Amino acid sequence: MSGHSKWATIKRKKGKLDAERGKVFTRLIKEITIAARDGGDPDGNPRLRTAIAAAKAANMPQDNIKRAVLKGSGQLPGVVYESLTYEGYGPAGVAVYMEVMTDNRNRTVGEVRHILSKYGGSLGTNGSVAWMFEKKGIINIETSVADEDTVAEVAIEHGAEDVKTEGEMHEIVCGPDDFEAVRQAFEEKSIEMASAEITMIAQNSVTLETEKEATALMKIVDLLEENDDVQKVYTNFDLSDEVMAAMA
Repeated sequence: MSGHSKWATIKRKKGKLDAERGKVFTRLIKEITIAARDGGDPDGNPRLRTAIAAAKAANMPQDNIKRAVLKGSGQLPGVVYESLTYEGYGPAGVAVYMEVMTDNRNRTVGEVRHILSKYGGSLGTNGSVAWMFEKKGIINIETSVADEDTVAEVAIEHGAEDVKTEGEMHEIVCGPDDFEAVRQAFEEKSIEMASAEITMIAQNSVTLETEKEATALMKIVDLLEENDDVQKVYTNFDLSDEVMAAMA
């Protein structure tokens, strides 16, 4: 998405990866629990299969995965989560789209509204920014694992829309309906994936021209990602070269 690569680069430089915050297991468990509502057998439930694969990639213990599946499928008692989306705006009118899993929507919406408003943003209505994003499957493979021709051949053969290489990573883009087939193809070829997820890609972007705006927007994203109820945050921001250089 627009802004995503630059933001990811900045976070890596600042050492602010989700796994280092200890939040990744919480998010993965919620996703498995929600996905298991549609059936506890991953062979017949693509969303659950993807969630379990992500959990294994994060080195989540098998017992944790099993409990989350049992709770989601109703075989064990547990907290009941509901899956929601919130939409809003950051500084300079940047779109902010959030996927949420919560057991208390009143608490969550209050916390999200507070974070946005504190740093110059606002909570919007349903549909206010969703139209700016398109759902896509994104798979990343390190260039040290496989060359570009090999990756492209496997990806395109199984329905991928685009393959591009930047720096030390190949990025494969596919439609959400083709994501599972493409992911499985790499798995069957024993080509290790650095990440594989269905995400939202911004169709347009807003360039932040001042360091003040960029700092405020990044604070919003950080705080939202730190919130236990917020699973994913998508934005359509970009950074001017001057701001990027100042914050590098």
